[in-house]
Amino acid sequence: METKILLNENEIPRKWYNILADFKTPLDPPLHPGTMKPLTPPDLLPLFPMALLEQEMSPQRWFDIPDEVLEIYQLWRPSPMYRAHRLEKAIGTKSKIYYKYEGVSPAGSHKPNTAVAQAYYNKKEGIKRLTTETGAGQWGSALSFAGALFGLKVTVYMVKISYQQKPYRRIMMETWGGEVHASPSKLTNAGRGILKENPDSLGSLGIAISEAVEDAATHDDAHYSLGSVLNHVLLHQTVVGLEAQAQMKKVGDYPDVVIGCVGGGSNFGGIAMPFVLDKFAGKNVRLLAVEPTACPTLTKGVYAYDYGDTAKMAPIVKMYTLGHDFVPAGIHAGGLRYHGDSPIISKLVKEGVMEAVAYHQNPVFEAAMIFAKSEGIIPAPEAAHAIKAAIDEAKKGDQEGKQRVVLFNLSGHGHFDLQAYLDYMDKKLPDYEHPEEAIKEALKKLPKVA
Repeated sequence: METKILLNENEIPRKWYNILADFKTPLDPPLHPGTMKPLTPPDLLPLFPMALLEQEMSPQRWFDIPDEVLEIYQLWRPSPMYRAHRLEKAIGTKSKIYYKYEGVSPAGSHKPNTAVAQAYYNKKEGIKRLTTETGAGQWGSALSFAGALFGLKVTVYMVKISYQQKPYRRIMMETWGGEVHASPSKLTNAGRGILKENPDSLGSLGIAISEAVEDAATHDDAHYSLGSVLNHVLLHQTVVGLEAQAQMKKVGDYPDVVIGCVGGGSNFGGIAMPFVLDKFAGKNVRLLAVEPTACPTLTKGVYAYDYGDTAKMAPIVKMYTLGHDFVPAGIHAGGLRYHGDSPIISKLVKEGVMEAVAYHQNPVFEAAMIFAKSEGIIPAPEAAHAIKAAIDEAKKGDQEGKQRVVLFNLSGHGHFDLQAYLDYMDKKLPDYEHPEEAIKEALKKLPKVA
């Protein structure tokens, strides 16, 4: 009875897969926030190195992974896949559940897959410092780790509620040399403006992005780095799905459904996009994105052009959005609180290639507890959303009299999220559903795009 499905280091994918090559119709172009005209690479050069801009906009199907990046990937890649025998027994299902575990990376999540790549390309271009935002802290941790490897300084604007809830994430970043500020901060015009309107603001990813973008744009030696949403970020994460395909092949199995939690879309896109290519080729596979009811971007948002940040400094992109000034409730799944979503994921959901579902946080933590007590790994609150969906999908298979094959991305561990588990056990977690009225009000402020 095989539990761990492992690959050798020589089986790490040598190329990233770019799904833009296989879209029947192209993505709607990102727009300049000032002119409302399509962005060109020169518009973005103050923020990103040219190599990443080429990956962002190119229709090329495969990009070689640089040797220097592959060498670092070998610290934790290939990541293991597990057959969740004990979870299956715990929930009494006849379905088969597999999970790809990205918590084995030094930062404890999938995020270093792109952090290392972004740090490499920026270093090659002579950049000295990277600025970024982080919600729950996984991305800030990953970029701080990557910065340490390449000798880059890293400045992190951490959403204030997460900064308060998760001090050990901040210490982790600082251990790798990251400089961490609670956002909104007094260090930027964007942060000062928010604090003037609301001194008690808990922050949001949109606000933190505004601060990080402003910091990078006003310093010649700095670039901005984003851990989700953008095309090149999802590109780098496809190592997860490509490995998962090879591992499923090793055990002679294939998923009926592939699942991942979604905030900006990086971990779900990483595991799902290689399977989208299979689906385009005729394979019968469902792709399920899971989000919190407190930030129901894909399930209740509108598919429209919107700003990527609160201060309207970032590009305007076509995506599912709750409005750029959306400030979510302080749920523990801090990585799932972004107002928008990846344009790639949004397009695939809009076209029916992918599906989306939303859950309250108490049933999510109930699923996390079942998983921890059976499989042994304490999952991050974000990843627990995928666990909840995997359990539901397995049980639906039982109800239909079918043995479903379920694959999900366990995107990270929850070792720095134990306060969330304590709150759950103490029955202090509220089940918050973002009200329709607030969504309608926020959507009135969408940019006027011709």
